[in-house]
Amino acid sequence: MPESYDTIGLDYAKLRCADARIAKLIHTALGESRAVLNVGAGAGSYEPVDRMITALEPSAEMIAQRPTSNARVVQGIAENLPFDDDCFDAVMAVLTVHHWNDKAKGMAELRRVSRGPKVILTYDPTFRDFWLFDYFPELAALDKGQMPPIDEYAKWLGEVEVSPVLIPHDCSDGFLAAYWRRPSAYLDARVRAGISSFWKIGDIAPGLESLRRDLESGTWTKQFGDVLELDKRDCGYRLVVAP
Repeated sequence: MPESYDTIGLDYAKLRCADARIAKLIHTALGESRAVLNVGAGAGSYEPVDRMITALEPSAEMIAQRPTSNARVVQGIAENLPFDDDCFDAVMAVLTVHHWNDKAKGMAELRRVSRGPKVILTYDPTFRDFWLFDYFPELAALDKGQMPPIDEYAKWLGEVEVSPVLIPHDCSDGFLAAYWRRPSAYLDARVRAGISSFWKIGDIAPGLESLRRDLESGTWTKQFGDVLELDKRDCGYRLVVAP
């Protein structure tokens, strides 16, 4: 995984700014935990500033893009956490599990080092109610292959609470479904550069051309324009919390 981020050559931190509404859900799930490990921390966008954060990230490029903070930063991978047992009050992992090579081992490591909540923002690979899949069906296939089924988390972590995370129409974090009400954004190469799924599906030119044509002709609005009336919607993202 780190090679993708190390070679992409973009200002990822500017494209993937934490959305305050999503951040609130994550921080609430962390409870009163003080010492928090952020696994697959990226540029650190969802780290609460009022906690003692240790950020673990495999990519040197991502680490270089982190803003100045009091967080301790460690380069490493989820499957081999360089920390003692039970040394954190909580662990968080935000849109990262699909990058792990051995997800079961990574989850076992989260359990090992945390004496409290394990808070994971992920995606339900069975979710299909998103118009973008009409233009890029490869994205749905990719998610099915790389995203763990939601019921796997209970097998890995024991008792879990799973909640849908509704995505606001003006979401500031540019992940895959963030632009569900801003379809023209997907035509922007800079926007796509911040979405790892687009790096992985091969030739996207036909889908881009089809989307561009439908936006210009009004076909997109006729088929999918009902979403323009919504302020937020379920796009398949899930918050998984294990005590």
